[in-house]
Amino acid sequence: MSRFLLTRVAGLVIILAVASVAIYGSMLLAPGDPATLLVGGGKPPNPELIASIHREYHLDDPFAVRYWRWLTGVLQGDFGPSLAYRDSVNHLLAERISNTLTLVGYASAIILLVGITLGTAGALRGGRFETSATAISAGAMAVPTFVIGALLAYVFGVRLSWFAPSGSGSGISGAFRYLTLPAVALAFSWIGYVAQITRTSVRAELRSEHVETADSRGIPRPGVIRRHVLRNASGPIFAVSGIAIAGLTATTAVVEKAFGISGIGALLVDAAAKQDLATVQAISLIMVASFVVLNTLVDLVTALLDPRVLKGRPS
Repeated sequence: MSRFLLTRVAGLVIILAVASVAIYGSMLLAPGDPATLLVGGGKPPNPELIASIHREYHLDDPFAVRYWRWLTGVLQGDFGPSLAYRDSVNHLLAERISNTLTLVGYASAIILLVGITLGTAGALRGGRFETSATAISAGAMAVPTFVIGALLAYVFGVRLSWFAPSGSGSGISGAFRYLTLPAVALAFSWIGYVAQITRTSVRAELRSEHVETADSRGIPRPGVIRRHVLRNASGPIFAVSGIAIAGLTATTAVVEKAFGISGIGALLVDAAAKQDLATVQAISLIMVASFVVLNTLVDLVTALLDPRVLKGRPS
């Protein structure tokens, strides 16, 4: 277990290091001059003013020097200044990150509740119910996030007025009214993915030899399902659920822009449009780091649930 843990942590550090170089370097390759953001106006900028801004913000320093300055600041919790918003990136993130975390947490709960329940019920009941559950989950996986988001906003937000079609709200009641539709839209395709894997895992355990042996010994069916089927199927289910939750960070921007939520995903889109490199770099790094860290945690918990993973054998 110690070797497995060290391997995963070392891989996590290497991936984050490579990702930081790629994110910072790719932003520098983007067209345009960040200094023009501070000048503004429609007239051609004064070359002397541009040169002064370059010196002040060290925009002419070599790549290695700029990257190291940025990285040391990030490691100290400082993402630097935003040229487009005339504010610190930390302050911009602090104002919006709670909305994104609430949205992702809400969507994660929906994925776990609906996806695992649908997949488990389909495998246990079989027949037409399993066919219907499979069809529903496959259909959910095929619908793009922006399509289901627009449909939910129109039907339940505009036509029926059950939920607010846009905004963030505040408090528990506000989060329920304003974030339910965005959370469902964010979770929709992942629900189908989790349901499919859950159904397959539970179905495979139902056909295993130890379950047949338990049935032949006269052990009550609920006990067999709980102790032998669900427990052994929990490893793959947990793994795919973790991947689904980690993957939510990649689609938050679409949902936040569609529903007018002031989160870091929407900020990423706006900052990219304004060529605000510091903000884009910070949010991109946060999203990559959250995805990689969550996947590493999933690997560790999966190894605890199924010791065969430590030996490199398939679960």
